[in-house]
Amino acid sequence: MAPNRPVDKHSVDNLSVEDLRRLLVEKRRAVRQDRLEHYRRTGRVVVLTPDGSPPTLEEMRTENEEDGESVANGIEGIRQEVRTAGRSERRTRRRQIIDRLLIAIEVAAVGGLLFIVLSGLNLLRDLNREVASALVQPTLTPTPLIAAVVLPSGHTPPDSPGGAQPNEAEIPEHLRPLVQSLSMLPVPTPGPEQANRIQIPAIRVDAPVVQGDGWEQLRKGVGQAVGTVNPGQEGNLILSAHNDVFGEIFRDLDLLKPGDTISLLTQQHQYRYEVVETRIVLPSQVEVMASTQEPILTLISCYPYRVDKKRIVVISRLVDES
Repeated sequence: MAPNRPVDKHSVDNLSVEDLRRLLVEKRRAVRQDRLEHYRRTGRVVVLTPDGSPPTLEEMRTENEEDGESVANGIEGIRQEVRTAGRSERRTRRRQIIDRLLIAIEVAAVGGLLFIVLSGLNLLRDLNREVASALVQPTLTPTPLIAAVVLPSGHTPPDSPGGAQPNEAEIPEHLRPLVQSLSMLPVPTPGPEQANRIQIPAIRVDAPVVQGDGWEQLRKGVGQAVGTVNPGQEGNLILSAHNDVFGEIFRDLDLLKPGDTISLLTQQHQYRYEVVETRIVLPSQVEVMASTQEPILTLISCYPYRVDKKRIVVISRLVDES
């Protein structure tokens, strides 16, 4: 009897029907022989035909019928097993492909989400930078409105016919309409950073500071030229007052010497300036009102006393803030 050999399910289609029938017959005989041997050992069977005797015709017919049926069933079973294995293998491959595709989709989704988050953060940072830059107001250095016309505080002497009044003769005739139109502009409301008082200990001055340097403003005290900087800021802060009318606040400006101090007070701070120089100029020398790169205080008044044909200009620089 030939030894039982395992049947490769992948090569079963290469076997002929006779080969399959022979394999099944051998397998059935081996199983039957093993069963008979078992029964002999247990004493449950009597051997009627000696071992090695040829089978009868009926036995051969029955065995052939059974073998044919077994072969057919075996072939069908093997084919079914092969088809089942093929379907399982195809399903396994399809499942692997789907799993890989799903993993690729998940990786792409995570990458897209990270890209969106990073893009959003960059956009938010740029937007914040733009908003911050838009909120920062540039520091402007205003120019006095009358800088190109004439110096402030000009008036006729108090003992002249008609008394003290604005001296239009100082203004070039073609510029008088401009000065008149500028004098009608509204005076801005004082802010917390603007000076509200001036103190000059060397000449005993302690007076209020108002906005504007027109005729009516200088009746109330020392006037700040509209558009000039506030105390402590870079630029030229211009204050003017009369020397022989309306309290004669700047009567003794010519007594100031370099090193004397001038204090300007706001609602929250006090700024101390130190006198640098004193000049006597013509009313038309408006260059003393020009803007500067450092914090400068310029005091202007008519000069000389009760003559008022020129201007006295005291220039000081910022030395302290408290």
